[in-house]
Amino acid sequence: MTGIRTPAWSVAVLPGLGYAARRLFATVVVLLIIAVLTFLIFHALPSDVSLASCGKPCTAQRRAEVRHFLGYDRAWYVQLGQFLLGIVAGRTYGSGSAQVHCGAPCFGYSFRLDESVTSVVGDRFAVTASIAIGAAVIWLLFGVVTGVVAAVRRGTWVDRAALASTVVGVSAPTYLVGLVGIYLLGFKANVLPVGNYVPLTQNVGQWAYHLVLPWLVLAFTSAAAYTRYTRNQVAEVLGEDFIRTARAKGLRERQVLLRHGLRNGLLPVITLFGIDLGVLLGGAVITERIFSMQGLGALLVDSVYNVDLPVVLGIALFSAFLIILANLVVDLVYALLDPRTAATGS
Repeated sequence: MTGIRTPAWSVAVLPGLGYAARRLFATVVVLLIIAVLTFLIFHALPSDVSLASCGKPCTAQRRAEVRHFLGYDRAWYVQLGQFLLGIVAGRTYGSGSAQVHCGAPCFGYSFRLDESVTSVVGDRFAVTASIAIGAAVIWLLFGVVTGVVAAVRRGTWVDRAALASTVVGVSAPTYLVGLVGIYLLGFKANVLPVGNYVPLTQNVGQWAYHLVLPWLVLAFTSAAAYTRYTRNQVAEVLGEDFIRTARAKGLRERQVLLRHGLRNGLLPVITLFGIDLGVLLGGAVITERIFSMQGLGALLVDSVYNVDLPVVLGIALFSAFLIILANLVVDLVYALLDPRTAATGS
């Protein structure tokens, strides 16, 4: 009796879908654990958020009323349950005519800003994402291209020049590069603006024009590390036995480099890029401060200074979410570039 044949597409697709489902489930579990731990850490801090909303003079009775309104007079596990439930179903603070509703996903409410944490973070994220993604594209392209050229020409003056240039980029602090860029390109040459943010929806050209300098500053400090890392990875792969076998089969050097060298040598670079981009999307604190752009980094600094713990907690969770999401994307890209990853489930 002839057995049932499995379609060829299912052999290739189903392991990948199963791998993606497992990684997605693990991501949700990790996010839940981080939300609980982050809440407990901030709950254990000695700072009392009710003091910022108590007003002056802050009597003991008024402070107790504020704590009851915010829900801080309840047990920690009750507050944790309300916080987690608010993320999926929203939350209401207080009662009667004074009640404040925070729609889902509710990560808290900033009474200092009179706005939900989700709205505050969402508004500032557009600035941070514009800075981070643009700079990441520049440093990835420049760093990878320079690193590959240095690896192919290793031992030559091109390789030595590339490695020497990375020392400057790795050693230079971001704030120093930013100040030098502002002085040379902003004040001295007067070719680029040195601050302010124009929304993408308002004017695409002005949006990019005002972000060129922040992009270059971040890309300069990060591209050096990517150049060195890419050079080492690609050079190591080009010395493997399967590369010599490919050359022995008569493949041209370009085919060997693109088909075998880059595909294997850039896998660790993708991991590094995903982590760096996820961290940077959580707030480019120094760059935003230097160029007077109100992103998540500037919001975090202001919230810490004003003891606005709901906003600090929200940014911490949002940053963790971005890093975990970046790792998930990296894992999925890994599975596409190396199907053995999905097959083994590692």
